[in-house]
Amino acid sequence: MGAASVEPADLRNFAGLVVLLGAGRMGGALLEGWLRSGLDPHKVAVLEPQPSPEIAKLAGRGVRLNAPVPGPATAVVIAVKPQVAAEVLPTLKPILAPSSLAVSIMAGRTLRFIAGALGKPGEAPCALVRAMPNTPAAIGRGITVAVAERASAAQRELAQALLGATGTVEWVEDEGLMDAVTAVSGSGPAYVFLLAETLAQAGVAAGLPAPLAQKLARETVAGSGELLHRSPLDPATLRENVTSPGGTTAAALAILLRKDGLGALMQRAITAATARSRELAD
Repeated sequence: MGAASVEPADLRNFAGLVVLLGAGRMGGALLEGWLRSGLDPHKVAVLEPQPSPEIAKLAGRGVRLNAPVPGPATAVVIAVKPQVAAEVLPTLKPILAPSSLAVSIMAGRTLRFIAGALGKPGEAPCALVRAMPNTPAAIGRGITVAVAERASAAQRELAQALLGATGTVEWVEDEGLMDAVTAVSGSGPAYVFLLAETLAQAGVAAGLPAPLAQKLARETVAGSGELLHRSPLDPATLRENVTSPGGTTAAALAILLRKDGLGALMQRAITAATARSRELAD
């Protein structure tokens, strides 16, 4: 079940210190979102051994880049690859206090793992939030699902603001849902990109020049996504509205809606991704 809605804190009035551990694509997208939302760069510290030129430039605006962090941190956002988590998370211990908030966007790493890596096994040193964003965060159109442990209402509001700087945030109470969340929305952009890729390939096979097929596929997927975003109608109704009985769309959907068609393939794909997310957990 979803948690009660959380109102975001106002980052423009934030008076603490946010530490970002890892400033790759997703961490960098979050950082840019915070600054767009009005967070004072002087209230951000970034720990990233290989900062991109874009991240390095932010040091000139006041962001602390790989400088000593004056702890304790109000919030630490963990955006490193899960494979290095066991090695790098313990380095955060000196800047954490019981009043701190740790927000992880690492795929597959559970609250229990994060608590053990930051503190003692089975004992969280501070409030924790585990979140799963997706790559449209890079353009402010991402969606993130989060689950909290020992977080106060104010800390949830802060997490909402930090995660919501790149798009929509949904909260759940059951951490067990996070594997399916990862399979649907975390990995989901890749499925959409694959749709555009295969649609273009099918167009070429039907005789279209490759550049035209690619443009048609790209604009069709992008435009349909925007229509889905803006329309109050559900996807099934939108699909039905495009489909004339006995027409070309109906002929194509007769293939895609077969028992072994797109629906069955997507269910198998989500099942495989969910199982893999569980395997990657601690």
